[in-house]
Amino acid sequence: MSDAGSQSAVSTRDLHKAYGSVDAVRALALDVRAGEIFGLIGPDGAGKTSTFQMLAGILPPTSGTATIFGEPARKARMRTGYLTQTFSLYPGLSVAENIRYVGDLRLTPRTDIETRGRRYLEMFGMAAFADRQANQLSGGMKQKLSLVCALVSEPRVLLLDEPTTGVDPVSRREFWDTLVSLSLEGLTILVATPYLDEAERCNTVAFMDRGEIKELGTPDELRASLHARRLVLRTADVSSAQKALAALGKDAAILDVQRYGDHLDVLATDTGAAQHAIETAMQQNGIAVEELRADDPILENVFVASMRAAGDEVASVPFPARRSHRDLRGKAAIGAERLTKRFGSFTAVDDVNFEIRYGEIYGLLGANGAGKTTTIKMLCGLIDPSDGTPSLAQDEDVRSSRVHQQVGYMSQKFSLYDDLPIDENLEFFSSIYGLNKEEAAQKMQWVLAFSSLEERRHQVTGSLPGGWKQRLAFGSAIMHEPPILFLDEPTSGVDPLARRSLWGLIDELADAGAAVLVTTHYLDEAEQCNRVGLMNFGKLIVEGTPSELKARQKGHLLEFRVDQPQKAVGVLRSPEQQWRVALYGNRLHVIVDDAETGKRETERKLAENGIAVRDVREGQFSLEDVFMASVEREGVA
Repeated sequence: MSDAGSQSAVSTRDLHKAYGSVDAVRALALDVRAGEIFGLIGPDGAGKTSTFQMLAGILPPTSGTATIFGEPARKARMRTGYLTQTFSLYPGLSVAENIRYVGDLRLTPRTDIETRGRRYLEMFGMAAFADRQANQLSGGMKQKLSLVCALVSEPRVLLLDEPTTGVDPVSRREFWDTLVSLSLEGLTILVATPYLDEAERCNTVAFMDRGEIKELGTPDELRASLHARRLVLRTADVSSAQKALAALGKDAAILDVQRYGDHLDVLATDTGAAQHAIETAMQQNGIAVEELRADDPILENVFVASMRAAGDEVASVPFPARRSHRDLRGKAAIGAERLTKRFGSFTAVDDVNFEIRYGEIYGLLGANGAGKTTTIKMLCGLIDPSDGTPSLAQDEDVRSSRVHQQVGYMSQKFSLYDDLPIDENLEFFSSIYGLNKEEAAQKMQWVLAFSSLEERRHQVTGSLPGGWKQRLAFGSAIMHEPPILFLDEPTSGVDPLARRSLWGLIDELADAGAAVLVTTHYLDEAEQCNRVGLMNFGKLIVEGTPSELKARQKGHLLEFRVDQPQKAVGVLRSPEQQWRVALYGNRLHVIVDDAETGKRETERKLAENGIAVRDVREGQFSLEDVFMASVEREGVA
């Protein structure tokens, strides 16, 4: 892996792929430098996977060329590693056996397989699990094993198709740290991801839609291309503030308003004019403003603007509500009192206490194995607690039919029947919920429209892409308008536009009085919640609003722009406190105890290693910073 530099590692010219009359990839032209981390972003059906399959030499192009270091992609297959979107290894084989099998397929000498396998397992912290069966690994460990298998032949180019879907925050940070280390060794990495916080970690990002590249550049270049700033409006009445700003229209220099749990993100072309319009609107509507500050736009702002310019915004499909739960707002809906679950000698959930009220969105966050899903299953009555008391709708008998009629549950694993057509699945679930014929027909039509599946209603459900499955499962879970809703990783694999649409509906349900408990591995998404709780090793270790948790974070976050960001990570990161340094493209986030001392010491270390600092500023903590610090510094084992 010694090809880093300005040399072109991956190149496509007029690349085209058609499936019958459908053009999946059209006139694609890309150049990826050796040693670069290149992000490919786009909605479901944009053509990302087809592009990767052509680059991997698996799928022949209809026309055009794709080359790997100047050689046709098909001929370069043995020098290209490919991590597919779904786990493709053998669940019945051990970690070591999977590595040997893939190494043999790639014609790698057995001694090299053993040496490299040990090296990468140690690098990824998996050396102790060499004899464990693949089906007994967590989601994060499965992805690491897939990465080891892709690397065992020491490819020059690595293709990763949504590698962190379903991976917890700790494993995701470790996974990206690994990619940075591999990139430093000269490996060229292309990553397709639906998560725009991950795109921030890439050197170059391409936004793809309908088989074409719509935007291309570094994260900084893409943000600058908006010619806009982001205003963060913090208020206790986010719903009313959102409605007040929606009434202003674009005359107030406001391009977009995005709602989060305790604030609004307002994208503005003229910061001064927008700020004045916001303050006036809040005053006229009697809404108290806790904070209004300007910040840089994020890649989600760029993505949404690009998709809207192309006419690709997800259509808003009004939910045909027939029930209101507003009279319940403020009352206790979901309760956990000293909730504990043991499996033999293992304690999965340990003395957990919380209360969620009607009208509230509560985010339950944690690494794989933290106890989130087990907690939800106890609350829903799917499993009995070892100790403690769960309650739903102020009833401790969580298995009663009265309670079950008030609950909607979207499980982590896709819960519809893969071998049934979409419309038959919806008919089945509407009958379970007891909807009459008229309401069932209305709600089924809404689910199809919300999921963009009206033309596919007779398609077998199992053939759908992951993002469409998630929207379908979510729509099915709320057909009966439950006042209590459990959503276990509802947006896993969903593209940014569809995710925004889904969260808009969650907000609408909460505004109508529903209590929502949601789990997610993506901490930028947890900002959508009114309150969040962080779980680690079965315990609830931190709880509060997103703003409260960030305000409690000790120290200062410094953002450095440097000329050699990947090298800088290796210089600054200590093995004991890796959570203090994170790479986002060409920006370095460094958490220090004292801002001035930390800035001075960091600049000194970088200069001693020949790294030039172009800019430094103090930034805002993210929930990911809070999570990593809580788990790795203050967490309990």
